[in-house]
Amino acid sequence: MHIDVAQFGKVAVLMGGTSAEREISLLSGNAVLASLQKSGVDAHGIDVDDNVEAVLQQGGYQRAFVILHGRGGEDGTIQRLLEKIQLPYTGSGVHASALAMDKLKTKQVWLEQGLPTPEFCVLDSSDSCERAMQALGLPLIIKPVLEGSSIGMSKVESIDEMLPAWDKARQCGGTIIAERWIEGSEYTAAVLDEQVLPMIRLETPHRFYDFDAKYTADDTRYICPCGLAEETEAGYAELARQAFDAVNACGWGRVDFMVDENGQPWLIEVNTVPGMTSHSLVPMAAKQAGIDFDELVLRILASARCGHHA
Repeated sequence: MHIDVAQFGKVAVLMGGTSAEREISLLSGNAVLASLQKSGVDAHGIDVDDNVEAVLQQGGYQRAFVILHGRGGEDGTIQRLLEKIQLPYTGSGVHASALAMDKLKTKQVWLEQGLPTPEFCVLDSSDSCERAMQALGLPLIIKPVLEGSSIGMSKVESIDEMLPAWDKARQCGGTIIAERWIEGSEYTAAVLDEQVLPMIRLETPHRFYDFDAKYTADDTRYICPCGLAEETEAGYAELARQAFDAVNACGWGRVDFMVDENGQPWLIEVNTVPGMTSHSLVPMAAKQAGIDFDELVLRILASARCGHHA
């Protein structure tokens, strides 16, 4: 696929920031920056701070590649600023970013649309922790709804693990949920230009697919092709597309889901700015679809928009 890089003009690669996922964002951002420069794009890395608006306006940029993970970059904040200065940017718009960043609101939207997602309880007191165990049973997964990369998450398998898990999640701030644990296989579906790429099955010896399993462990297995029957994978892909569309996400992203022992899929979350590191899943799925890293980065940049997806 030939893409004329001259159309992009001067490109800002927005990375880093101040979220808990800063270091991963820098890895992703530098990989994207190197790829764009290799392809002949006039790309410049910007470590986002409070001066980013002035830097962008004074720098004469024509597009922004958003590769900020977590709060400030994935939650609609930077998207709102880019809309304000009318700089076309990659990925989802303001409202979709804010919605997808909030795991609780995402689940509520899915439930309203009849899409399957595990039952949950909001945790706001030690009493609510007790009620969650009674309502959902054990094991549970405890999540701060505004963090990514599994930060602050814990699997709870016994009663005495519940309050420490809640305390750990509370340190992240924001709402905390307990979600019914789904025993089964974990999959991820990358979305690029409204197309669902080949799925990846994730296997880890960890208690769950946690931060270490995602970014540093050498024993995490990524299986792609994922081994599903063609018809089954197509069904799951359609569900992933519906989940992506339900939050009005666009451009590119990733939908994570579990499949239980009965073959029932359960939607977990939408990631609107997935990682682009050596361990990352979207590049892996793209490669299986015959799209190398450099083409993937250019296709994401080509989808940059302003206004219509706010």
